[in-house]
This record gives sequence, C-alpha cells and structure tokens, in this order.
Amino acid sequence: MANYTAADIKALRERTGAGMMDVKKALDEANGDAEKAIEIIRIKGLKGATKREGRSTAEGLVAAKVVGNVGYMVEVNCETDFVAKSDKFISIADKVLAAAVAANTGDLETLLAADVDGKPLSEVVVEEGAVLGEKVAVRRVARVEGGTVDAYLHKTSKDLPAQVGVLFAVSGTGEAAETAAHDVAVHVAAMAPNYLTREDVPAELVDNERRIAEETAKAEGKPEAALPKIVEGRVTGFFKGEVLVDQAFAKDAKKTVGAVLEEAGVQAVAVARFRVGS
Repeated sequence: MANYTAADIKALRERTGAGMMDVKKALDEANGDAEKAIEIIRIKGLKGATKREGRSTAEGLVAAKVVGNVGYMVEVNCETDFVAKSDKFISIADKVLAAAVAANTGDLETLLAADVDGKPLSEVVVEEGAVLGEKVAVRRVARVEGGTVDAYLHKTSKDLPAQVGVLFAVSGTGEAAETAAHDVAVHVAAMAPNYLTREDVPAELVDNERRIAEETAKAEGKPEAALPKIVEGRVTGFFKGEVLVDQAFAKDAKKTVGAVLEEAGVQAVAVARFRVGS
C-alpha cells in the first residue's frame, strides 16, 4: 500500500487542481512521493492536450493591473466554470497577467512568446492546463496608457472570478482625474460602448447608418424638407448608443460621459473592455 495520507491527497489537490481520483492514482504510482506524483499528473495531462485542442473554452476570467500610468488586462479561458473558479486556474491567469506586465505588451503574439521560467508562455499555459485536465487558452491582452488609468473588474456571479474587465485612461492626474477615470470605467463595464469618440467610428459605418436613417424616414412618409434634420437626429442617436463620450452617464443620465470628464478637467484617452466569451 502506498505511503500517503488523506492530508497528502488534500495538499496535492490544492497544489495541482487535479481531481481526487487522479491524485490518488498518481500517488499510488509514485509510492507516496508528492513531487513524483505531480510529474505523473503533468505528463498524463500533456498526453491528452492534443485531444483537448478542439474543445470550446467559453469560461474563464479577466484579470487586470495598473503599473504607474499603464494598465494591462488579459482574458484567460477554460472549458468549465468549475475550473474557472479554482485556485489553480486563477494562479495561471495571474502568471499570464504578470507576463504581460513584464513584457509591457498589449499584443497577443508577443505575450504568448514571452519567456516565463525559461519557456514561452504558450507552452507554460498548455502544461498548466494539462494538470487541470482542461484546455486553457489566453484569448486576448490589452495595454492602455494615459495620465491616469483605472482598472475595474466586475463579477457577473458571486461564485466566479471577474467576467468583465475595463481599462480606462484619461489625460491628467490628481484626485479628480482618478475619480472620473474610475466612475467611467464602471460605466463602461455596464454600458459596453464600442468606440471612444465619434472620430473612432469607421466612416463607412456612419455612412451606412445615415443611409438607413434616410431610407427609413422616407418609408415613414416624412416630408422631403425635413429629411436632413431627421437623418442627423437619428445618426446622433446612433452615436449616443455606440460612442463612450456621447453616452448618457450611468450614475447621472442627465449628463453625458464627455460632460463628466470635462467637469473633472480631463479627456478620454483610451479604453479597453473584455467580457469572457464575447
């Protein structure tokens, strides 16, 4: 009989995130040697990695960190919410975020190639996922820089890690800038704007909205003379839904986000928003 106890099983599960039966089998094979058992778990997990390549990774978490005036954010995915809330998976995400900070990058290819303990991060993620027995993938990374940067993480379920993350940068520094940056970051998490300013909206998209607005107004029988004003009004409505600074501020709908920033004496510089799986 292998020389290990229930406490050894518990400790190894906490270290690896592997299932109880997998841990017991590994300890049996390793004759109670915890380090050898971990090696066995990793090897068996890696053997199944190829089979997991095609699996869907719709669960996971978003992690973010601000260092000085630069914010970094990553989305790391897995297959099940059970794994998403495990300490092991969260530690993997922390390692990915640390690699993004160390590489000072917002480029996914650069991040995956970053050196972590003498290996590319991409290999480390596969190895760590092998222990969990699920496909783990780094989906995306963002880097945002400005005078002041706020990172906001939101849990859509109290039982899971953050599923929504926002980085928002404004010009300027100080208490007013920090408050405005945080309040708008929370707003972005809830309202999900697609663009920072009107200038960021592709011209062809605006032209298409204007065409649809005009055709709709004509179909409604609106007077020809009133069409320009009606069309511009509807295009403005489009901007209010899609553009951050034009949106009604979540905490005070009487103001736009742009007005809130102006009152704080800052301007919107950059924004990034991740929602797991979307």
